[in-house]
Amino acid sequence: MSAEWQYQLRIYLPEDLAGLARTDRTAPVLRPLTDILKAHDATLVSQLDAFEAYVAESEREGPDRFPLYTWTKATVEDPAKRRRHMQAFALRVSGQEVYAKETADVLEAALQPLLGGGLVARMSRHDTNPANNLAVPAEYR
Repeated sequence: MSAEWQYQLRIYLPEDLAGLARTDRTAPVLRPLTDILKAHDATLVSQLDAFEAYVAESEREGPDRFPLYTWTKATVEDPAKRRRHMQAFALRVSGQEVYAKETADVLEAALQPLLGGGLVARMSRHDTNPANNLAVPAEYR
């Protein structure tokens, strides 16, 4: 029996638009993107904001309870990694972080026309298959 992997799309915005998307998602320049997301019940989640929230929750609740705390904290404190993750946005669909392949396919097809037009720099697809995900570096285990 094979596992049914779930998927998550991520988009990467130019630096100036990424800052705007984190603070004012109603900005007219973002409208083509926000219209597509709304039509698919999808929302943007800043990777940097998500990482910062994870670090804050870890520090409130006790870092030893959060296995990725040290690695995530090191990431948000590194200026180059901060800048890179500031431009990355996970797409949640119907409030879900991961979703069926068919859902990812439809959303990806809808977003495809925005690639290379100055709004969306690139798009990536991630899945829940552990073999396809980053291993925690030895220094953070």
